Amino acid sequence: MRILALIWTLMIWGSGAMAAENGTTFNSIDGGTLDLADWAGRPVLVVNTASQCGFTPQYRGLQELYDTYREAGLVVLAVPSDDFNQELEDAGAVKDFCEINYGLDLPMTDITPVRGAEAHPFYRAVKDQTGFSPRWNFNKVLIGPDGAVLGTWGATTRPTARPIIRAVEAALGQG
Repeated sequence: MRILALIWTLMIWGSGAMAAENGTTFNSIDGGTLDLADWAGRPVLVVNTASQCGFTPQYRGLQELYDTYREAGLVVLAVPSDDFNQELEDAGAVKDFCEINYGLDLPMTDITPVRGAEAHPFYRAVKDQTGFSPRWNFNKVLIGPDGAVLGTWGATTRPTARPIIRAVEAALGQG
């Protein structure tokens, strides 16, 4: 298990050559990139999202989680994806939708594939190492400060559910 955590750290947090090859950056919904290496040493909850899904109201919980724990170091990264045909047409529409309807100010990527052959390298690495791949929108992956996958949850687990809160607090040294 320690070896997997070390490999994950090298791949995701940019400590090794694989990071550049695999790409540990996401295109930002605001333009530019979001580099996971910028959040090394902090827990990151990565969530594939969609604006036209029955689980879309979970954006409120994601923002609440971010607001509650951001000062302690938590990053919540929303990854809009159209893999399940429930995302708006373009990143601008997604950004507007999220800001207007949910007041989101957490980091968001551009519309990004999260499964299959076109999946972002982050999601391919998670699948290779844990077997977890999003089966629907609003699947959650918690990455610990050391880069290890600490937990994965499906769409029916709310962002503020007790298992996620416990895992986040433990990752922040509060549990």
